[in-house]
Amino acid sequence: MRKKLKHSLSQTGGTEKTFCVYNSFDIIGDLAITKLPDNSSANAQAVAEAIMNRHRNVKAVFAQESAVVGEYRLRRLTCLKGENRTCAVHKESGCLFSVDVGSCYFSPRLSGERLRIAQLVQPNEAVINMFAGVGCFSILIAKHVPSAKVYSIDINPEAFVFMQKNIQVNRVYGKVTPILGDAKKVIETSLQGWADRVLMPLPEKAVAYLPAAVAALKPSGGWIHVHLFEHASKNQNPADKAKQKVADALAPLGLSFDVTFVRKVRSTGPNWCQLVLDVFIRRFDSLR
Repeated sequence: MRKKLKHSLSQTGGTEKTFCVYNSFDIIGDLAITKLPDNSSANAQAVAEAIMNRHRNVKAVFAQESAVVGEYRLRRLTCLKGENRTCAVHKESGCLFSVDVGSCYFSPRLSGERLRIAQLVQPNEAVINMFAGVGCFSILIAKHVPSAKVYSIDINPEAFVFMQKNIQVNRVYGKVTPILGDAKKVIETSLQGWADRVLMPLPEKAVAYLPAAVAALKPSGGWIHVHLFEHASKNQNPADKAKQKVADALAPLGLSFDVTFVRKVRSTGPNWCQLVLDVFIRRFDSLR
């Protein structure tokens, strides 16, 4: 796809240097989101047209004009071509997810990770998703393991509305409980000692919220899936750095734990990547 897109762009007179940033783009439902280099405004329409020509189902192409920032992890988008709307319905692993990409965080690049986690969940498990967004992880778990019970928390009111809608559309009402609020406060007030498994798919807050994730686990212990952003130079191992970061965060709690699995989820920039760590916390009822 990348070679085909570059070939299409080259037909418009663009150079490989000009279009090197277009090595990838996200397709969410029938919307595409790409990034533009600072000097590429003149080529933006050509890029949008090339994407739409290659993906006939895409009805609009947006340029991401800011980093993902803020408590709700939002980015500034500008419509380059097609329908000027930010709502779409994304199909993934047999589920339908409605989302507004302008007011909710959503990444199709986490689809493999969402499926992996759903396949790890065991029958009758209690799961807490601390940063649920529009509910993708939570709903996928409920579809794969109907006997599981999932509490799905997010602080963004817009994402919460879409989460409620997605729960209904995917017919997992009663299996996934949507909760609006800060995950740390929700756990402190009503979900301590409840979960067999805790999901933390928000790299910016995962380390700071690890004590709350531990508090959410049953005294018999359980699993925490921690997402982190990590920088590593040529001679560094990002997995080792991430493991150390988790170990440092858990050390004050006096827990016994194992990091059983580390996976690079995606690249996020030069020498930067997003990792997920599967952490098993052993029985700790004596510490409470």
